[in-house]
Amino acid sequence: MSINITFNQLNQQVALLPPTEQLKLVAHICERLTDHTFIPATPAVKDAAALRQKQAKELLALCDAAAEMWEGEFDSAEDIRRMREERDERVWASK
Repeated sequence: MSINITFNQLNQQVALLPPTEQLKLVAHICERLTDHTFIPATPAVKDAAALRQKQAKELLALCDAAAEMWEGEFDSAEDIRRMREERDERVWASK
């Protein structure tokens, strides 16, 4: 037996369920999709992933190059703490 229902109609019906029942429905749908489907990545998805990976490598290379320009030891937590204190002094001094 097939029931024809639109997404909007289904969405309205789901909205009538209590939140706990909605969560059960989501879990059920996720379980069904996980167990029964495998959607292969399309070429566009693969291309986008490859582009993100390339951009990440380029960004890391830039970060490495920048790090090599500085000498000595640094305490980034202390630097951030100092910047916050300076900002607070400027903000509170202006009020």
